Parts: sequence; structure tokens; C-alpha cells
Amino acid sequence: CPFLPAGAMAAATSCRRVALGGLAVGGGAAARWRRRLLLPPDGCVLRPAPARRATAEPAPCRPVTVEVGGRKMELSSGKLARFADGSAVVQLGDTAVMVTAVSKTKPSASQFMPLVVDYRQKAAAAGRIPTNYLRRELGSTDKEILTSRVIDRSIRPLFPVGYFYDTQILCNLLAVDGVNDPDVLAINGASAALALSDIPWNGPIGAVRVGLVDGETIINPTRKQMSSSALNLVVAGAPQNQVVMLEATAENILQQDFCHAIKVGVKHTQQIIQGIQQLVKERGVVKRTVQKLFVAPEEIVECAKKLAFNKIYAVFTDSSHDKISRDEAINKIRLETEEQLKEKFPEAEPYEIMESFNVVSKDIFRNLVLNEYRRCDGRDLTSLRDIKCEVNMFKMLHGSALFQRGQTQVVLCTVTFDSIESSVKSDLISTAVSGIKDKNFMLHYEFPPYATNEIGKVTGMNRRELGHGALAERALKPIIPQDFPFTIRVTSEVLESNGSSSMASACGGSLALMDAGVPVSSAVAGVAIGLITKSSLEKGDIEDYRLLTDILGIEDYYGDMDFKMAGTSKGITALQVDLKLPGIPIKIVMEAIQQATAAKREILQIMNQTLAKPRPNRKESGPVVETIHVPLSKRLRFIGPGAYNLKKLQAQTGVTVSHLDEETYSVFAPTPSAMHEAREFIREICKDDQEVNLEFGAVYTATITEIRDSGVMVKLYPNMTPVLLHNSQLDQRKIKHPSALGLEVGQEIQVKYFGRDPTDGRMRLSRKILQSPATTVLKTLTDKNSIVLGDAVPQSSTSSQ
Repeated sequence: CPFLPAGAMAAATSCRRVALGGLAVGGGAAARWRRRLLLPPDGCVLRPAPARRATAEPAPCRPVTVEVGGRKMELSSGKLARFADGSAVVQLGDTAVMVTAVSKTKPSASQFMPLVVDYRQKAAAAGRIPTNYLRRELGSTDKEILTSRVIDRSIRPLFPVGYFYDTQILCNLLAVDGVNDPDVLAINGASAALALSDIPWNGPIGAVRVGLVDGETIINPTRKQMSSSALNLVVAGAPQNQVVMLEATAENILQQDFCHAIKVGVKHTQQIIQGIQQLVKERGVVKRTVQKLFVAPEEIVECAKKLAFNKIYAVFTDSSHDKISRDEAINKIRLETEEQLKEKFPEAEPYEIMESFNVVSKDIFRNLVLNEYRRCDGRDLTSLRDIKCEVNMFKMLHGSALFQRGQTQVVLCTVTFDSIESSVKSDLISTAVSGIKDKNFMLHYEFPPYATNEIGKVTGMNRRELGHGALAERALKPIIPQDFPFTIRVTSEVLESNGSSSMASACGGSLALMDAGVPVSSAVAGVAIGLITKSSLEKGDIEDYRLLTDILGIEDYYGDMDFKMAGTSKGITALQVDLKLPGIPIKIVMEAIQQATAAKREILQIMNQTLAKPRPNRKESGPVVETIHVPLSKRLRFIGPGAYNLKKLQAQTGVTVSHLDEETYSVFAPTPSAMHEAREFIREICKDDQEVNLEFGAVYTATITEIRDSGVMVKLYPNMTPVLLHNSQLDQRKIKHPSALGLEVGQEIQVKYFGRDPTDGRMRLSRKILQSPATTVLKTLTDKNSIVLGDAVPQSSTSSQ
């Protein structure tokens, strides 16, 4: 600008740079101003501000259509959410999910991969409005959290080692047709978004759901097909038929059918991977160069190995250690070694010192397994820890069990029965997608900090507890009878943890259910299988590996896989596979299933020594359910005005009354004594409503008990509830008050009986009709039969003993 001196021009340029820098890192408002012109005071026009990256607004790519299981899945990108590092929309049928990926360019202070996955269900996607007070989406539901965990476990293993940059994956439902489940689409969307972004990621992956209907495997089954499917398997696969993640619920299907379903699922994931690779090729994606990958320097690792190798080796080969003593011994060596490393490498960062010791410890631990076939607790690779079981821990509980595996794995499981009304009600979107409204079996998993000798805040349920509880619940659900008259809640509290507590929860939960007298079809046991691999330095392929049965916590920490499988003696009910590798061959998965099956049978034999089958009767302190038949004529008396009697019954006795049909009610009592109180209460409110069988059209003698403006209250027999004889039915003449006829309290009059009103059950009487010349027959009431308000009928198949 020729009108400004050199110093002022430099100042204006500096201000412009500062302003543009602030806008470049701003939010949505700043983004809208990036291409606008900024004018300095004297009218000098500055150049347009450059975009943050050249890829901020990519051109939309041509959608790619992939045929999966005979149906078309569409993958697209570049049209929505273009300021995200990567975005993709996946559509199957009329269900569409948009997934975005954003990762910071500056490293995080966390010493781990700070990945956050949020899967959000939008009510608008299903054409509904949320039913909460604010009529908007609030906190995450269980379904959203569990789906987020599945997506996280599918994509996390493929990030580079040492990539400690905050990364967020957001999955938004755009449309839900109620036919196709969006969770698998979200996994594929996350894969496409990361692959199309410049975020370092060794993908893509593909995911499918596999169902089993009438012995036939179905890829991405519809909601109707899933309702009759014996298998719900989600497979995430990597190129070259590698397995990245597995999650399954099965109706006790055979091992060979399960293995076949995995193979079919992995095969179909390759088609999705090829579709994503085609999108990446058309886009010409170039991955960013990160500032730093947080890995330990080789020279510090070598020094740490010289200082601590023998000490660590001695601890890991001493089988007399338990979890606490082994951790204390390793930590003592850690502190000594880190002090020596700090003196020798004063300029090294704290993370490099700590990670160097971790690398040495991990290598020693893994080489013991790979080369010497030795485990730190002295077991061979396929042995189980010592298992002890105990049931009926406390008499007042409906069912209880204690499952202990080794010295440090104890799970206390309790069973509680409640009314059907206590079942879990699903949210709107879950109901629209899955069709399941109520859930009458649930397992809640609790992991207090003292289970690992730690101190922590005891708050509500976290994501880990929800995931572990859901796995154990899926393992036990197939054995629960469909027609069980109670809602069942199993609580699993981990008292000590040094291994797979979720599989111990499945074992303890199975024993607790049988102790409670639930007629389960068979017992369930679960086990965790670990994996230690050796990869080639050139290709990265797995050269050698060892599978470990019933892994310890340290074997899970230093290992490459956490393979959890549960089932009965005949088949599989649940499976969950988490990997730290970018994929493993199907062969290893098949061997792990075989090894887990052998361990599962051994665990079941130990459990059967404690309790082999369900108890024939529930405990005396358990709940009772009875069915009461209430005729329409008595419903008003039973319920009371404004449901007063019903509310009073439930408040005073603690029972729950459910309306089954027009004349049938179900009464749930938490204890037999509460049911006894409920019976007495019902007798009390109905004791003056006893009646005899009245003949339609007969004439009876009625006694006036009360004079009202609208008529007179009369009784046909002493213990009857008075009924109103309206003015219109007192005389053929029109009267405004009964006193016009000279009627008095205690006077006896003749009335004719016309049955009961079908709507409210009230008795219909008339005196006016008797004034006609027709001949009538007078009936006398002498025999009075007491009729109880409905017969209490216990549940025939599950009544309390």
C-alpha cells in the first residue's frame, strides 16, 4: 500500500497474520470468514486468507457400490462434513450412517492412543421424537456405548505404534429404515473415513453381520431374519483374509457351524475392503507426516536390557509370586533401572525412560512363552488355574454363588427375581431397529477399585463395566427359559481380579441361576485365551505364535489377543475377540476356538461337582406370582374409586398387580408372607360383597338403607354392598325425591332383578316394573354362599414351593 510508511505496513501485515492464524484454528464461525477480505484502516485491500489445508474442501467422489450377501451397500464421501479430516456415508437399503474422523496434529499429553468413538442414535433418523422431558437426545444409551466399543475395538489395532494424538470418530445416524441394523454400517463408515483422511492408519477394514437361519448362513440379515437367527456374529476383517475383531451371541450352536460362519464372514469383508480401497485410489489420499511417534530409542532400550534383564527374568520365572508380589518386585526393579537410565541419559524424556523398561520387560515375558514354553505362574500353555465354586452363600438371597479361579480371581454373583413390570424398556431407536421392547433378563457387572488393590472413586457404571457385563449377559441369555414368569437380574461383583473377570462372571452367574431354581437348559462356562506372536522384521507376518489358556492379567497386558468364549457342553453362546495386532489369520482363530472348547468342558466338570443341575424348587424366601380372576361385576370393588384399593394394596403389602386381560390380574409378591398379606387385604375389601346367585327376572325383597336425592340405597341381603335404586325406577310416576312416595330407611320394598350392567358390573333393579298388572313370583333369599373375589391361581409351572 503506497500510502503507509514501511513500519506501518509491516505492522498491518503482522496483524493480518495474527488474525488469519486465529481464524484458521477457529470453529465454524471462523471457517466462514476464511475466504473473506480483511480491510486495514486506510482501505488497503489484503489478499484472501489461505485455507488451512488443501484438502479442506475435497471434491465429492463417485459413490462405490459393493454387493455384500446379495444386497448392495453404497460408500460415498466428499459431500458431507468436508472440514473433517475424513468423512464417509454408508448406506444399506434405506439405512444410512455418516462417520467423521478428526485427529489433532499436535501430540497429546497422554501416554497412550487417545481414541474416542461416539456412536449416536438420532430419533429423527427413525421418524420419532424423544420421549424424555426435554424432547431431545440426552446421555448415551447402553446400545450406543456398546456399539462405540465395537467400533473402537475394530479400528484401534491399525493405528501406528506410538501414535499418541487425540483422535475422535463420530457416527451419526442419518436414516433408519427398521430393516437394516446401522451398527455394522458404522464400522465400515469409520474404516472409510479414516482411510480417506490424512490420518496415519493402516487400514482399511470391512465388517459384516452373519446370521444363521435354518442352518443357512446369511450376510447382513434383516431385522425379521435376525428374529429367527440362532447366531448374531459381527466380523471385522483386514486385507488378505485377516481377522481384526469378532463379537458374537449364539443360541448354543455347534463349534463347526460357528467356525464356518466366521470363514464366510471374513470372505465377505474383503469385498467391502476393495470398495474402500477404490475410493482411496480415486481420491489420491496422502497421509500426513506426524511430528513424532512415541517409541523408545534403541540405545536406551539396550542399556535398560543390560541393567535389568537378569532381575526381570528371575521374577518372571519365579512361580511362587502372586499378582501383588510380582507387581511389587517388577516395580522395585523399574525404579532402580529408571534412576540409572536418567543418570546415563539426562536429556531423555520421561516417557522414553519408562517405555524402554516396558519394552525390555515385554520382550523377556514373551520370549519365555515363545522359546521356553514357560508361564510366570508355572503352568503349561493349556492348563487352567485352580477353580473353587460355592453356592447358597446367603439364605435370604434368591440365588448366590462364589466362583474363584486361582488365588486372585473371585466373583460373587447374586440372582434377584422381580415382577415382569421390572423388565428393561428399550429406547425408541433400539426398538425401531431391533424390534425388542422389553428385556426380562439382565446381568450387571461391578468392578470396584479394591479388586486390583487400588483406590478410586466409586461412581456409576463406566464403559468397561457395561461391556463386560453385556458379554456375560449374552453368554447366559440363551439358557434362560422364555416363559419364566419373573424378571431376572444377575449381579456380578468382582472381588479380586487377575484375569478374565467377565468369563468368571458367566461361570458364577450360571451357578447362581441354578442355585435360585431357574430351570436353565444347561450350565455355562467361559474362558479367556491369550496369544503371543513373533513377527518377521521384513514383511511383518506372524512367524511363530503360542496360544495360552486361562490367561492372567499380565499375560493379557503383554500379549496380543484377548479371546473370550463361553458356552455349554454342546455349543457356543458368546464370543468376543480383541486384538492388539492389525490382524491375525483365520487359522489362529480356529485353533483358539478349539483350545477354548477343551478348557470350557474342563471348567464345566468342576462346576458340576458343586451343582450339576438347577434346584427343583425356588427358595422359600423367593417371590410368588399368582393369578386372580376378577369378574366384571366385581372389578369396580376390587380396584376402588380412582384405583384407590389397588394403590393401597400395593403400598401396604409391597406386591405388584398387573392387568393381564379383561378379567385376569397377575399379583407378584416379593415374599410368600407378602402374598399372604395381599390375600388378607383382598378378602377384607371384598368381605361385604358376598352374594347369592340371583335369578334374572325374579322379584326380591329389598331393605332401604339410605335416602338420597337421586334415589334410595337398598340391600337384598344383610352383607351385600348397597346399590342405588334410581328415582326413575321407583314409580311409574315421575318423582324428584323418594320422600314423595313416603319411603323411609329400614322399609322393605319389592324389586325386580335385571342382571348386571355389562360396563361397570352394577346390579340393575326396578320397582316401577312391578306396578304393572303382570303376575310376578316373589323369591326369598335364605341360602347365602360366600364368594371370594376371584380364585388365586398360582403359576402352574413355576409356583413358589
